[in-house]
Amino acid sequence: MVSEHFDVVIVGAGLSGIGAAYHLQTEAPDRSYVILEGREAIGGTWDLFRYPGVRSDSDMYTLGYNFRPWREAKAIADGPSILKYVRDTARENGIERHIRYGRRVTRAAWSSEAAAWTVETAGGKPASFTCNFLFLCGGYYDYEQGYAPGFPGAERFKGAIVHPQHWPEGLDYAGKQVVVIGSGATAVTLVPEMAKTAGHVTMLQRSPTYVVSRPAEDKAANWLREHLPAQLAYQLVRWRNVLMGMYFYRLTRKKPAQVKAAILKMVSDQLGPDYDVATHFTPTYNPWDQRLCLVPDADLFEAIKAGTASVVTDHIASFTEDGIQLKSGKTLPADVIVTATGLNLKVLNGVELTVDGRCVEPARTLSYKGMMYEGVPNLASSFGYTNASWTLKCDLTCEYVTRLLNHMKATGTRQVTPVNTDPDIETLPWLDFSSGYVQRAMAKFPKQGSKAPWKLHQNYALDLMNLRYARLEDGVLQFSNPIPRRNSAKVREAA
Repeated sequence: MVSEHFDVVIVGAGLSGIGAAYHLQTEAPDRSYVILEGREAIGGTWDLFRYPGVRSDSDMYTLGYNFRPWREAKAIADGPSILKYVRDTARENGIERHIRYGRRVTRAAWSSEAAAWTVETAGGKPASFTCNFLFLCGGYYDYEQGYAPGFPGAERFKGAIVHPQHWPEGLDYAGKQVVVIGSGATAVTLVPEMAKTAGHVTMLQRSPTYVVSRPAEDKAANWLREHLPAQLAYQLVRWRNVLMGMYFYRLTRKKPAQVKAAILKMVSDQLGPDYDVATHFTPTYNPWDQRLCLVPDADLFEAIKAGTASVVTDHIASFTEDGIQLKSGKTLPADVIVTATGLNLKVLNGVELTVDGRCVEPARTLSYKGMMYEGVPNLASSFGYTNASWTLKCDLTCEYVTRLLNHMKATGTRQVTPVNTDPDIETLPWLDFSSGYVQRAMAKFPKQGSKAPWKLHQNYALDLMNLRYARLEDGVLQFSNPIPRRNSAKVREAA
């Protein structure tokens, strides 16, 4: 099996991978790269998810790339628009020709002697690639299977049981009774959209989630775009939204009771004084202990007021032939049941790593600045925020990787490795988040440390300073493995 060599291998051709390619060819244009994509299309999440109404739960001025303005009127964009944005970015910047489809990365082995990774893929004919730097941009969850808890009696149900991650093409639910199990972002998206044509849609939840309404269009952003150059208008709105998001998050940490009261008042104002907000929209946890759900133009609340949708807060006793039996004794009739029960998180894109023959155990490994890993050379991963848009952190991570590559070239080194020499560092979970999908997986994930640079910040301003401006030679990153003398003259000439 012949290996192809590239300076950088990027894993994944979704939002993160296309962004990584842009930064690489813009900021380190002399590096060769390839994108290995396990599926047969660009887009990642936005190509995989096809359920009704799929959309962003972040505004597009922060979910969009820093380098490419979002030009559409809707700030809360639908899935097809986001997919087009990602694909247009790839096409306009010549990134498409660097993608190898049907190449799911399974293993990667680092050799310090060769200063290179050997990357193995599955899908089609077996293939391997070698690279000097490996950049994991394949997202955070398992594309093969969503989380589906076993429901008693599911085999007896005569209707369709559907998971949003694998939505069947042509599913007919017009005029039918639909039950959506869940209360997260997917559920609050599905319910109002399906309610447009279904007979009735019931959102069945074990416990409530905070739901916040925002306008689908940002009038101020649209005005700025009409009167200012596109990039300037985009950056102004982007920073406004970043700062507002940071302020709101900080407020939830300092004054959780007041923020909770304000959110619940907004819900009550939408649904009216007679609606049981305490039962159906009042979580037991504080705001941002889990991710808030965003509904554009109050569409979920409008569907509830119109009587085309409703919320039931209860536990499932069993599926029946024609619906769901609840522990309270009530029954919910259903023709279609949608299990919007969440995702299965995947550690390091599911890639098995070895370093000079040693297996890397993610759960026993510290994360450096939320993007590199203790004792693992020449590897970074792109991972976004829990309390803000995914792309904000990914853009910074991509910039940092290109800084590393350029620094290694300038210093004639082939290897960079985060090394912890501080015996006082305590280990903490990768994410401090109480959501079920996070808690189910955290034991398998790398750990963050109790202090910098091992501490994971959920703060864009801090990361901006730590990733864009902080010095690379910080005593923790060890640059080593100098270029052999026989190649040094060529390197100096190329530089």
